[in-house]
Amino acid sequence: MLNKFALSSLVIGLGCFMPLQSSFAESALTLKQQLGQKLMLDLRYYCEQDPGEQKCRTPVTELPADLANIITKHNIGGVILFAENIDTVPQVIKLNNDLQKAAAKSELGLPLFISIDQEGGRVARIPRDVGTSFTGNMSIGATYKEHGTHFATESARIIADELLALGVNVNYAPTVDVNMNPDNPVINVRSYGEDPQLVAKLGGAQVAGFENNGVISSLKHFPGHGDTNVDSHTGLPKVMHDKETIWQQDLPPFKEIIKNQQPGMIMTAHIQYPALDDSTFVSKEGKTMIKPATMSRKIITDLLRDELGYQGVVITDALDMAGISHFFEPIEAVVNTFAAGVDIALMPIEIRSPKDLAVLEALIERLEQEVQRGTLNANEMSASATRILKLKEKFKLTSSLDDEAAIKKAQLLLGDQSHRKVEAELALAAITEVKNEKNTLPLNIKSGSKVHIIMPDTRKCYALQQALIDNTDKLISFSCTSLQGYEPLAALKEINEADIIIAANASPKQSAVEVGGMDDLADNPEFAIAKADQSAALESLLKQAKLAHKKTVFVSLRAPYDIAQFGKFGDAVLATYAYNIDVDTDEKIAGPAFTALANVLLGKAPAKGQLPVTINDLN
Repeated sequence: MLNKFALSSLVIGLGCFMPLQSSFAESALTLKQQLGQKLMLDLRYYCEQDPGEQKCRTPVTELPADLANIITKHNIGGVILFAENIDTVPQVIKLNNDLQKAAAKSELGLPLFISIDQEGGRVARIPRDVGTSFTGNMSIGATYKEHGTHFATESARIIADELLALGVNVNYAPTVDVNMNPDNPVINVRSYGEDPQLVAKLGGAQVAGFENNGVISSLKHFPGHGDTNVDSHTGLPKVMHDKETIWQQDLPPFKEIIKNQQPGMIMTAHIQYPALDDSTFVSKEGKTMIKPATMSRKIITDLLRDELGYQGVVITDALDMAGISHFFEPIEAVVNTFAAGVDIALMPIEIRSPKDLAVLEALIERLEQEVQRGTLNANEMSASATRILKLKEKFKLTSSLDDEAAIKKAQLLLGDQSHRKVEAELALAAITEVKNEKNTLPLNIKSGSKVHIIMPDTRKCYALQQALIDNTDKLISFSCTSLQGYEPLAALKEINEADIIIAANASPKQSAVEVGGMDDLADNPEFAIAKADQSAALESLLKQAKLAHKKTVFVSLRAPYDIAQFGKFGDAVLATYAYNIDVDTDEKIAGPAFTALANVLLGKAPAKGQLPVTINDLN
């Protein structure tokens, strides 16, 4: 049994860390201690009283005693934060400090991995008006020809600085999936593009940006989620590439970054890859199916560890996602992932009320039994725990924060002017001019001009309208059609009276990971199709503008593949790759992509971005 020297050796003074002694990292932890370190729990919601048949939706913004106790009792290795855990800078710093205090009281006294999905762009858990979220990976890909890896490095550095200031030490980023499928519902703009070498360069730059600034990165989603048309949050995707395609398209970013950098973590994909492993399992409903990569020993151990030489920590994607949870009971899923060679189970069970604490006990007992039976190899469990401890040692994780000093620093750092400046520079550098006929751009807006804006919703209308007003001294009148709902005759009247039409689309719709996760899907299972199909409405309005001979600009606000459908109706076509709104108050609605778009529309800046994906042979 290890004693409690770990706490005193890890933490000396204000946030100061003394490295783990090598004998500690290599000592034989008890099996229970090893298993505790291999669990990454989500504490998104918790009700201290059993809510019965109702779903618990009380956000954890302060650490309940029950959750503190299980971290201490079970030597839990890490937690993941969601947007619901973050109200204010002082609050989240105190929450993280309390989490680390609970870990410090455990037998091992080891600091926690405190993790988050803060990719930037569409996936950001810190409120956008608080932290700097940037315009995402595909916008970075669009800047590569002009700026190389500059924005990949800078965005990761800034995100790392802001996360570390909050006490977060693991970021589930970068996404290095190569987006080869225009219909990909979950990756699309989260990818840098369709060129594996470009993805490898930019992904490697972000790994360095995160890890050189103290935050552990996690490449995802191995062996690649780029050519799917199913979201693994809602189903089990299957990639039918042959081995040659896999090695030429899917694997190069992982292979190159492993070879050059050995990132701290790599996250698995809940995806079937029959060319890599066609072995099967029987689902909880009795159906024989191909194993997903997360549970494939051939993929996790033979390919990732042995063939690609990855020595770091392998973590699953969230185990509550449908790609796993629809086919496995939670405890069975964890057993299978550990048997495949995965180090950490992310969100292995749902802990929402006191009754769930018994399920955690049952999970750990079951894992112990599987080791005793030999289903799980005892030496592999020990080696896995050692990898986890060595990663904590390498990044000098601490189980103590000084609340007051940390709060002051974080309040100055998060979203500061220099960070927002880089965010704005990326947004502008990414804007891509795909088409410009009849000298449409820059817009020749005069005082008295009427501009009609067609947007997916009114907030985006207002954001662009305000950005245009802020960047011109001309007196312009505006009208707006929201594709969420409008009166067709009124919209036609506005189009006919306008001098200029600016129409925009954002596709595909948001996936579960962007909204937050599977809990959101449970709350609203129709969220992905809650909005009426806007494509037909937008096409009809664009046709009307064309028939009325109106000068029209089409803007792709997200994945630029929609230019293939709508671009022919515009005299000019632009791509922004993002539509983030960072300021949303009664007085102002604004976001970096809209400000950048307005500058390009008005000719105050050129559009120098390059499409990082192919659009129906357009480029």
